[in-house]
Amino acid sequence: METNELGEFLRARRAALDPARAGFPDDGRLRRVPGLRREELAQLAHISVDYIVRLEQGRTRRVSRPVLDAIADALQLAPDERDYLFTVAEVAPATPARQPGRPKVDRQLRQLLDGMRDVPAMILNRRMDVLAWNRGAAALLTDFGALPAAERNLIRLTFLDDAYRALYADWPRAARECVAVLRMEAGRNPGDKALAALIGELSVRDPDFRTWWASHQVRGPRQLVKTYLHPVAGPITLDVQQFSVDTQPDQQLVAYTAEPGSPSQEALDFLLAMSPAVAETAGS
Repeated sequence: METNELGEFLRARRAALDPARAGFPDDGRLRRVPGLRREELAQLAHISVDYIVRLEQGRTRRVSRPVLDAIADALQLAPDERDYLFTVAEVAPATPARQPGRPKVDRQLRQLLDGMRDVPAMILNRRMDVLAWNRGAAALLTDFGALPAAERNLIRLTFLDDAYRALYADWPRAARECVAVLRMEAGRNPGDKALAALIGELSVRDPDFRTWWASHQVRGPRQLVKTYLHPVAGPITLDVQQFSVDTQPDQQLVAYTAEPGSPSQEALDFLLAMSPAVAETAGS
């Protein structure tokens, strides 16, 4: 069944925008839905109401850039949201077709992970599947080698694994970030069957995921700070660094570092010193 990502995204962002913030004070008329009315969005974007209706109903998909820019401005979209709008409206620059992420990591990347003895690190694909990891990542997050390959996915673990979920000092914030990243990737790769299967499983099994997925929040890669409540080392606040892999466009290296001399660095050092070696760093 064909989805209408563009229309759903426009309705969600229209509903999320406070009319007063957009310059429409309370006029006494009953609002049947929250956020902007269609005619208000049309007025702000200087396009017809009928055109907004056709966009939201999926009867028009290919839209000119000036019109999309006007809609994005009217909805006060953040940069990631603007990029997503252009992607699902099918006006983004053409990019080479990407193969589904394969559980294959180059030998050189494995060597790099093994050499990062003081830094937890892993290789992910665009679906957040964990393709390879080092001793530090296993000590910090979970023993990925003990999991079936199909369950080595950070978003799946965040929602469906109680022990992994308990690691987060602020689970709702981390989980919403996961959903926003997944929504962005789904817009970029609508034909990815494995990605669709992951979204379907999480939608069925977790009510929070269903709610946040329906909000159409999107987010691209950015520098993050996460605090974990580790059962062995206690609270650890880490910077999360993400690096693209030029030889494998669908893969990224993710590393976790602490501020030098901080309690988190001491806790991380303690954790790594207490952790056994990891014999296998690549998923099967």
